[in-house]
Amino acid sequence: MIGRVIKEDACVAEGAAWLAAHDPRFAAALDQVGDLPLRLRPGGFSALFDAIIGQQVSTQSAQAIWTRLQASGLIEESAVRNASEVELRACGLSRQKIRYAHALAAARIDYAALPQMPDEAVIATLTEVPGIGTWTAEIYAMFSLGRADVFAHGDLALQEAARRLFGLDERPKEKQMRQMAAGWVPWRSVAARLLWAYYRVSTAKEGIR
Repeated sequence: MIGRVIKEDACVAEGAAWLAAHDPRFAAALDQVGDLPLRLRPGGFSALFDAIIGQQVSTQSAQAIWTRLQASGLIEESAVRNASEVELRACGLSRQKIRYAHALAAARIDYAALPQMPDEAVIATLTEVPGIGTWTAEIYAMFSLGRADVFAHGDLALQEAARRLFGLDERPKEKQMRQMAAGWVPWRSVAARLLWAYYRVSTAKEGIR
């Protein structure tokens, strides 16, 4: 079963209001960060490729690499499938990410079918491709499919924001984040948006593009 889908700013505002009523610490965070961003982006190969580029690098580095890929015309499935290692490396991709890029281009995912699939099935389908881990699949589900109740539990910025907001002694690991986020159903994607925004204002760094 497919749950709530975020389609406009009003959906994010509804989720934010629910979270603020659910926990006063979320309400305090919202007072600091203001309106939360919609963050919806087109789906398809390019969106997933972009998410792979963002793995384990700073947002600034990811943006620089993506800009070079765009300038080189290497963001579409067929172009990446036919691109050489030299061409992709010139844009800043590591050897590992070049392998992941070619694997994604060769997978020929049925992107049109993903919006009709439940969250768990979307994540399971995407993580079958080498280089697409749970984090990347969750980011795609949140921002390209607009799923309202998906959370990137392994995201370091979310973990650090949770530590700061909830006054934890240590940054929560993925297992603890899953336990915490279970209390934010059915608006875990909005909780993620709020925590990323809180990370930005509390550290003066961007947690996600």
